[in-house]
Amino acid sequence: MVTRTVVDHQIVIVGAGFSGIGTAIALRKAGFDDFVMIDDADGPGGTWHWNTYPGIAVDIPSFSYQYSFEQQRSWSRVYAPGRELKAYAERCVQKYGLRPRIRFGTTIERADFDDTLHLWRLSTSDGDELTCRFLIGATGVLTRPKLPDIAGAERFRGVTMHTARWDHDIDLRGKRVGIIGTGASAIQIIPEIAPQVAELVVFQRTPIWCLPRPDAPMPPVARALMRLPGGQFLTRWISQAFVELTFPLSAHYYKVLPIVKLGERTGLAHLRDQVRDPEIRAKLTPDYALGCKRPSFSNDYLKTFNRENVTLETDPITEITASGLRTTGRHHQVDVLIMATGFKVMESGNMPTFDLHGSGGLRLEDWWDTHRLQAYEGVSVPGFPNFFTIIGPYGYNGASYFTLIEMQTTHILRLLRQARHRGATRVEVTAAANERYFQEMLSRRGTQVFWQESCTLANSYYFDKNGDVRCAP
Repeated sequence: MVTRTVVDHQIVIVGAGFSGIGTAIALRKAGFDDFVMIDDADGPGGTWHWNTYPGIAVDIPSFSYQYSFEQQRSWSRVYAPGRELKAYAERCVQKYGLRPRIRFGTTIERADFDDTLHLWRLSTSDGDELTCRFLIGATGVLTRPKLPDIAGAERFRGVTMHTARWDHDIDLRGKRVGIIGTGASAIQIIPEIAPQVAELVVFQRTPIWCLPRPDAPMPPVARALMRLPGGQFLTRWISQAFVELTFPLSAHYYKVLPIVKLGERTGLAHLRDQVRDPEIRAKLTPDYALGCKRPSFSNDYLKTFNRENVTLETDPITEITASGLRTTGRHHQVDVLIMATGFKVMESGNMPTFDLHGSGGLRLEDWWDTHRLQAYEGVSVPGFPNFFTIIGPYGYNGASYFTLIEMQTTHILRLLRQARHRGATRVEVTAAANERYFQEMLSRRGTQVFWQESCTLANSYYFDKNGDVRCAP
């Protein structure tokens, strides 16, 4: 391959989910038109393109789960179903003229920074090399399915599928189904499929905090309010206040505000109201503080365990057999095995989703292994010039992803504007500035819920292999 010395595009955005779409819109508004988006899917939407399982819906109010500059009035419910989020992504791509700038069906496999020419060399799954001045990672964290490490998985003769790659050709009616996991996806799937299947075995490692969900068809009064002057601002403000109270403020100021205790009382009352059997109720009761791991909202999940055809299995799985799953207590025969085991989040190979080598050939994963997961404002890492991430380490605080996307694209645009103004071809955070930010993040642990002793029981993906929680207020 001939080494390219020209810049194909000023900016390459990897990812065409909401992070990538939001970044692209911000770039266009700021007059940065020489960019391309790369995505391995065949359509936009990221998480909402790949996840199509039964019952999928947003887990915060729709008023907050959208761009502040592109608010939609036509959500069918307070918590919009997944198909509407996918349609919203498509509409944003169309409205802002992004489709001609997206290269679908292409995976970035490796990125190398050229210290001499101050550009990135990207190797694609097509065998091409693509060069750019600035590289923006917008691949998100909920993109790479995580499969459980259980012996015998290859022996299973039935159907296996992960929630993020749902096979709609599989008819679950009358089938014996096993589902591993009780996280956010499982909570939505289980009530949907339980009435269809002959038997449903739910394999739970750690119970999840489940609170009532204030969901309903979008009230006519809300639709009318959004048409009035200031109405959209008011409905979004109320929604944002609810989102901030239920996670960022309660989790990050656990020792200052009593919100978590109120939430725990609400969750336990919800559990008592929904589950009749005291033994099952005890198995569904978390023994860690609310906020240690991602909680969820559902009005249907808990009461599903009242059904005769639903079994809650809490004994550890020892192996997968040809016909089902064996636990320490018994063997469960199943026809279909659903992996509701989440995503790799910030594990190796997920952030970024490609092999990235910065200045001097330094590999990002090696730098993080040595220095712990960190990024200045969640955006930049020293030693990796002209590379920015959306919602990188310490760039997530529990707020709506759209709020965070807009904040981080604003940060990136400040840097790009300065580079354009100065005629600079290399932009890099200093090690000193990054260290100050990292230490500030660590200093805030004293008030956060994550450092309560009970969090050691939560099996939470918030914690990385170093025991850090890569989010901050």
